[in-house]
Amino acid sequence: MKRLLALLATGASVVGLTVLAGPPARAAAGCTAEYTITSQWAGGFQAGVKVTNLGDPVSDWTLGFAMPDAGQKVVQGWNATWSQSGSTVTAGGVDWNRTLATGASADLGFVGSFMGSNPVPTSFSLNGVACTGSVTDPPTDPPATGAPTDVNGQLHVCGVHLCNQYDRPIQLRGMSTHGIQWFGACYGDASLDALADDWKSDLLRVAMYVQEDGYETDPDGFTRQVNRLVDMAEARGMYALIDFHTLTPGDPNYNLDRAKTFFSSVAARNANKKNVIYEIANEPNGVSWAAVKNYAEQVIPVIRAADPDAVVIVGTRGWSSLGVSDGANESEVVNNPVNATNIMYAFHFYAASHKDNYRATVSRAASQLPLFVSEFGTVSATGGGAVDRASSIAWLDLLDQLKISYANWTFSDADEGSAAFKPGTCNGTDFSSSAVLTESGALLKSRISTADNFPTS
Repeated sequence: MKRLLALLATGASVVGLTVLAGPPARAAAGCTAEYTITSQWAGGFQAGVKVTNLGDPVSDWTLGFAMPDAGQKVVQGWNATWSQSGSTVTAGGVDWNRTLATGASADLGFVGSFMGSNPVPTSFSLNGVACTGSVTDPPTDPPATGAPTDVNGQLHVCGVHLCNQYDRPIQLRGMSTHGIQWFGACYGDASLDALADDWKSDLLRVAMYVQEDGYETDPDGFTRQVNRLVDMAEARGMYALIDFHTLTPGDPNYNLDRAKTFFSSVAARNANKKNVIYEIANEPNGVSWAAVKNYAEQVIPVIRAADPDAVVIVGTRGWSSLGVSDGANESEVVNNPVNATNIMYAFHFYAASHKDNYRATVSRAASQLPLFVSEFGTVSATGGGAVDRASSIAWLDLLDQLKISYANWTFSDADEGSAAFKPGTCNGTDFSSSAVLTESGALLKSRISTADNFPTS
């Protein structure tokens, strides 16, 4: 990091997805500002700014900086109120980050357009005090130790973020099962030990199909399977995301009665657990947002009657694309949200099929809606084909920047490009070595296994 900062200070060019713009600042009463380009495309880019207050506590703040290229503009941003006049950009704190104690940080981001060389901004300041001077990183709290559920406890939604028991935004990173009716051999003690201990996963998404030989064929049996996996995740300190995996038919109201029965049962049984998140409709498709909202507003009260505190994830139309795959966008949800609290909205993508316009939608929506990427793949929307490494990394960088939690499809040995394991792996006992991983599995393990550093203060 220090070498990169020194190169930028001398004006040298740096090639790569992540660029740090200038050294973190040191001042008697000042700030640090760390600027990062997380992705670029023809005519545009996405960037983040982490500002840390080194002076006295502030109850309101404005970050300012200058764009040296007249063609570089802020198109939309998140985690702040953004404005631009000429080359001068300002970003002001919002409800959940308006107060910055000494040493506290705020993570902001924006999508920009540019002409020419995409230069690095200059002259960062916090409430008029320049962020100047040092290659020494600002002090941070030591990373929390312990299993994800031990550190974070009962989760809840605060503002547009998933927050832990300390009311701090967090990001969960983990894997989704494939259909448990087909790949039960992939979900035993050895595989979940590997997921928790070697992958360092924060969560396991339990994909319980409703049709396709799923729940409707044996409601009691599938409910037991789901509860068993919730218990196994809990024993390993992971969160369990219970996925009511509706896909065909795409209207979740077709399964409304089944959903009420299922969620009434699992919510009552797991109400005292702190590791459970409910996903009530996987991928609504061929149906309006109004119909999805109607379904959600009937199912959520069933969960709340037994488990009033758990986070609930609501699917969105267009296969949980916030309507993008149907030619719409996030505005229909922003303007007509589900009438419930402590909820998040699902966004799904497949990196080889869903690129810049989908990422731009997430960038905009994340400043207004609490999002959870409860399913995504590194390949095409079919679940197969080659891994699109560049698009996958761009997506993962974006989710990290926005602190959006995610579960990758899939922790299985299915004979398809999205699977983490090579075919036949689940017939054995090795779920840890590189020899059993596909290209997708190796990429996701490398990302998930990095330290979480969950905030506790």
